[in-house]
Amino acid sequence: MKRAFGKPEKLAIYRDRIFEEINLLGIGSLGIVAIISVFMGAVITLQSAFNFESPLIPVYAVGVAVRDSMILEFSPAIVSLILAGKVGSSIASEIGTMRVTEQVDALEIMGINSASYLIFPKIIASLLFNPVLIVFSMFLGVLGGYIFGVLTGVVTDYEFIYGITYDFRPYNVIYALIKSGVFAFIIASVPAYHGYYTQGGALEVGRSSTRGVVYSSVLILAFDLILTQLLLS
Repeated sequence: MKRAFGKPEKLAIYRDRIFEEINLLGIGSLGIVAIISVFMGAVITLQSAFNFESPLIPVYAVGVAVRDSMILEFSPAIVSLILAGKVGSSIASEIGTMRVTEQVDALEIMGINSASYLIFPKIIASLLFNPVLIVFSMFLGVLGGYIFGVLTGVVTDYEFIYGITYDFRPYNVIYALIKSGVFAFIIASVPAYHGYYTQGGALEVGRSSTRGVVYSSVLILAFDLILTQLLLS
């Protein structure tokens, strides 16, 4: 981390690389985040309606369940786990391939801080764009729940909208964004570490990619528990 956050040789080059990484790691993930979020919201809506059949539970509780589930857990945690698999494997395999093909050594010979050049832009891009993806996921999850809930007839549009606005706490969104920032750092840094220290050939690149995804996923779950205890207790 000390080397990765070392002073850049040329700020303009690093700025361009950050925008490149935002395009590759962030914008390139919009599609899968959108699909997962919409269907996740739809499933939560249908399952909540099925479990809230008691006349003592108002129908608008379905909207409350979808909103809180997406904001508090599903968007920040589940989407981050998906990104750990997609983005993390890409980062580890890219840097690992550069290591085994001696491109990293070539950067060092040219006097370039290879850790900073390869890893720093990915971490910054992830920190900048991951919260955007999480907010995007929250919106689409609630929208998907609304559309499928109304189409299937398990909840009316008025009841669902009333549910998602009932007793809304803005702090929950702040809590989710804090988690997404921590998870973004893990998603970018852990696979980069495993890719950077790859040794061997193509087989080792695959193993480094797998290790990067596994370790980052475990750390996301661990920090999810820690942050929930710290921020919501």
